Amino acid sequence: MPRLTEDGVYQHIYGVCFKTGPPGTVGAETEWFVVDAADKAAHVPARRVRMLVDEAGPPPGGSAVTYEPGGQLELSSAPFHGVSELHSALAGDIAHVRDALAPAGLDLVGHGVDPVRLPRFQAEHPRYGCMRDYFSAGGFADAGLAMMCSTASVQVCLDIGADRADAARRWRLTHALGPLLIAAFANSPLKAGRRTGLRSSRQAIWTELDPCRTLPVLRDGADADPAEAWTRYALDARVMLVKTASGEWVSDPGMSFKEWLDKGEPGPEDLDYHLSTLFPPVRPRGWLELRMIDALPARYWPVPVAVAAALLDDPAASRAAEEAAEPVARLWAEAARFGLADPALAAAARTCFTAALDALPRMGADGLVPLVEEYARRYVERGRTPADDGPARNGSAHAGSAHAGSAHDAHRPHDAPTTTSEEDPTWPR
Repeated sequence: MPRLTEDGVYQHIYGVCFKTGPPGTVGAETEWFVVDAADKAAHVPARRVRMLVDEAGPPPGGSAVTYEPGGQLELSSAPFHGVSELHSALAGDIAHVRDALAPAGLDLVGHGVDPVRLPRFQAEHPRYGCMRDYFSAGGFADAGLAMMCSTASVQVCLDIGADRADAARRWRLTHALGPLLIAAFANSPLKAGRRTGLRSSRQAIWTELDPCRTLPVLRDGADADPAEAWTRYALDARVMLVKTASGEWVSDPGMSFKEWLDKGEPGPEDLDYHLSTLFPPVRPRGWLELRMIDALPARYWPVPVAVAAALLDDPAASRAAEEAAEPVARLWAEAARFGLADPALAAAARTCFTAALDALPRMGADGLVPLVEEYARRYVERGRTPADDGPARNGSAHAGSAHAGSAHDAHRPHDAPTTTSEEDPTWPR
């Protein structure tokens, strides 16, 4: 096997992670907590969920079904040409899984952080055991376990760009939009039954983790070559785990990837695996993976996908987004704490939602306009997010249910008053 060098790392990243081409392809990953309708505070065994989903057969729209260490179910769509096709296919796949679980009394719910249950590690693959050990050895045991077992997101996947210049522009824009997307879709004010004081507790959990692998790659707004920036980030990051020649997994070998590289040991496959253990808010994988958005109530998961795609892929919307996002591009902490209660983030979000709504018909996504408008009226125009909603007055700690939640929201007036958790005595403390 040829010896991997720093230049080889850059060439791999440039050719694979930043492969350019005409934009327009869209993908999404939706993560869900699985709850038992009879006891929403109980942990649902992951093996039981896998069995039910496997028995139902593959999702018809081609989404891959995987499971996070705490049993969260993830549906990763196939790539589609346009957000409208994606929405149709992924919505069908979510319904397919939901229908498979319903006869057993199980449901999918959307929150950035599990609002009731403590983390419970259910993973069987040795990768996740090594990951848990790595975070524990580094002093991130609580945050690591919470991240793996108690968080969920909507991840949006968009093309790198038409050419190097376009890739650099889109790279800068996705990072500038990061705080705005956190704020506009914040949906995790509780953890283990208690209010955290944050709109997005999920973002705070990620921030508490190993900073060499979770901080944004682009932090200073510099016009750096994206491939060079990602190369530096990858080289400086600590190696999380390695798979030995005998097939064993070793956690935390105690060196950065550059230090490992200087020993002449890692090969291209090791680099690929190392890159998969880096979790910045924007991750390049041959496409741009936007990882900063909380999982949402089932009705609204298409909204961040549509908005992000419009702001990146439509030229007029992109220009508006670049101008609106620049003043708030560094407000990561403020976005997590205040959501759209922060005036600057609220103003930027209103501008970006307006631009996205104008763009969606030009992108052939007219069918998503009413839902995005509904979300804008209910939340963005009022400086609110789903984190500001309380549970339905039925004692449910999981108001984001893919069953009851969407039906409830479908008939709820946009301007109806919401119930905060402090007002609802049934909300778990």
